[in-house]
Amino acid sequence: MQRLEAPSRRQVLIGGMSLAAVAGVVGPAAFPSPATGYRHHRFQHGVASGDPTTDAVVIWTRVTPTIEAVPGSGLGEPAEVLWEVAADEELTEVVTSGTVTTDPRSDHTVKLDVTGLLPGQTYYYRFTSGTDVSPIGRTTTTPANHADAGSLRFGVVSCANWQAGWFSAYRHLAERGDLDAVIHLGDYIYEYENGKYSYGYDWVDVRGHQPPHETVTLADYRIRHGQYKTDPDLQQLHAQVPFIVTWDDHEVADGWYPGGAFEHQPEEGSFDERVWSAQRAYDEWMPVRLGGTAVVGDGNRIYRRIRFGGLVDLLMLDLRGYRDERVDADDPATDAADRQMTGAEQFDWLVSELESSEARWKLIGNPVMVAPMLMPQRPRGQQLALVTTTDPMSWGPAEANTDTWDGYPVQRRALLQRIEEQAIDDVVFLSGDVHTAWANEIRGSGGAPVAAEFVCASVTSNNVDDYMGTPPRSVSVAMEESIVDLNPHVRFVNLDDHGYCVLEVDDAGARMEWWAISDRADATASTRRLATRTLTAGSSRIQTV
Repeated sequence: MQRLEAPSRRQVLIGGMSLAAVAGVVGPAAFPSPATGYRHHRFQHGVASGDPTTDAVVIWTRVTPTIEAVPGSGLGEPAEVLWEVAADEELTEVVTSGTVTTDPRSDHTVKLDVTGLLPGQTYYYRFTSGTDVSPIGRTTTTPANHADAGSLRFGVVSCANWQAGWFSAYRHLAERGDLDAVIHLGDYIYEYENGKYSYGYDWVDVRGHQPPHETVTLADYRIRHGQYKTDPDLQQLHAQVPFIVTWDDHEVADGWYPGGAFEHQPEEGSFDERVWSAQRAYDEWMPVRLGGTAVVGDGNRIYRRIRFGGLVDLLMLDLRGYRDERVDADDPATDAADRQMTGAEQFDWLVSELESSEARWKLIGNPVMVAPMLMPQRPRGQQLALVTTTDPMSWGPAEANTDTWDGYPVQRRALLQRIEEQAIDDVVFLSGDVHTAWANEIRGSGGAPVAAEFVCASVTSNNVDDYMGTPPRSVSVAMEESIVDLNPHVRFVNLDDHGYCVLEVDDAGARMEWWAISDRADATASTRRLATRTLTAGSSRIQTV
């Protein structure tokens, strides 16, 4: 087999906005649509890696063999793809390679599990199809089991609605160059049609979804995933660092559980078929092992453990695929003894992993908030006139959000009881979903904290000031003060800013930083550090820096 000469890193900007004029290598973002002088390029959706282990990592790309073979089209002939993984960024020290064939049955995606690698190493990878060469991706394996990992740094993100803004948060994470992995807690895509739940109170689309209607079919979800993977900031981050992902609800439909969803209507057909379609497209388009493998179609189990030496066990949960239907807070069924958030099998797995873990930190990728929370009511409709009242408690009685663990209190108590009884130290829930930023102490039966929770804000999705149509840091400041009064276990809350988090852990402690972008409607948005909270190993009391 004749080896292609690898473009240097100076020639190929990994996952960036553009690529230098190298023979056969053109930046994916340079091709929004065919035009005069258009040269078709096969790698329009970037490269990605994920689910690292001590000796393996999943790598991913998508091939567009012809102009017509766009995501979800079902068009295009089979395409042969060469993949290479190297120890150096020039790809001169290739450690493993192979050839695969992709076709419309997998939407021309390529996802494979590269094995036989060394622990704790950085690798570089690329794909070649025809005369076209993909951008070069960078990835890492995890430290050997029980090895001293030193310190680790993770990007933490959730809730990236294409219509609601630009993905500047991803760009700023990519530019750091110091992350071991990105933990994505769900809502990687949104299912909405154009003009729904987009930017601000008036739902103005910063940029439109494709397809323009709500995603329901397999073709719809493939098109939507394909659109998100054209974002240059997301491509850049995927190419820089492995992702460890789970899904929340919008990867399927708002508020979904196995029996239905808020947004699913009878005229949209079988909900079971919709879930299958959404999860099939997710399996094709994400660098994740479902059912324990990277083979598309092998299963839909996404809860799993990723181990980082002796420092971190990362437990990623699925809090949509096994839960009982959401009920209102005043419904007696909320307190039913058999009411499930995780399902019995996942719950037993989670408890077993926590009890047997020998890692310093037990991080739980937990898509929805776990801390009990009473919230001042958010005015709606004609009540919006009440936002001129500075006391949020005058808007109505405080209420719980039963879409979170607050809707499943019996199982939450059972989980926290096991953590408390078994004296499991250094448990940290990493949560998303609520579009706002929090640091919460999770208290046990005696009132002392037995775990901590760090909640990241949304990348773009609307938060409190956006929903109310009020200026940032105006009415929401009073709401934050009321939240702390109602919930003394809250150690930080911000209801207005969008962005990302960076979590750093070592044997002595954990440090969570919340970073805010300046304006999600600005593709060139800047960033600033919003807050920092820390934990000392052996204690679940959150400290302010």
